[in-house]
Amino acid sequence: MTALFLRDLKLSIRAGGGALIGVLFFLTIVAVIPFGVGPDLKLLSRIGPAIVWIGALLAALLGLDRLFQAERDDGSLDLMLMQETPLVLTVLVKCLAHWTATSLPLVIASPLLGLFMNMDETAIGATMLTLLVGSPAITFIGAVGAAAAVALPRGGLLVSILVLPLTIPVLIFGVSATYAAVEDPAPFLPPFLILIALTLFFAVIGPTAAALALRNTAD
Repeated sequence: MTALFLRDLKLSIRAGGGALIGVLFFLTIVAVIPFGVGPDLKLLSRIGPAIVWIGALLAALLGLDRLFQAERDDGSLDLMLMQETPLVLTVLVKCLAHWTATSLPLVIASPLLGLFMNMDETAIGATMLTLLVGSPAITFIGAVGAAAAVALPRGGLLVSILVLPLTIPVLIFGVSATYAAVEDPAPFLPPFLILIALTLFFAVIGPTAAALALRNTAD
């Protein structure tokens, strides 16, 4: 499993620019917002957490179609299906490697973009924490779409269309927890705990559904 994690980590970084492309796309989304809403610093500070979360969500969707594509191209997907190691565990390790290579750099870059949106220290810290906790759920959800579209020659757009509606609850509670940390009357823990629960839920459901989709695709 360690060897599989390191292998997928290298493949995720090399394929299509990996983390660099995601961070640049993340930066581009957040950078154009001030030009659209104007130089109102209070408005930027108020909408900043939501914009950073939306940018991170869209950037995380970029490379999901490549989650199983390398195995499909070189024929090792059939070996994955026939090996003794449970396929669910293999998919889980691949999801963790993909998240480390593509989504973790977005979490690390979020404080810089938070400053760009005129967010204070509390909002930046809450945004980074919620992204760290909630972004794995996006990868686990995306694994299902990637497995369903792995046989298609150009399934990138299809994966994004399939995955995006399912990630809305993660986005809602991630943004809600961030705003709750900034606004005193609103409690931070309830939406934050729900966000953790969503990640744990999809950590179980996502790899299981993706494994079933891979077996159906092979059949």
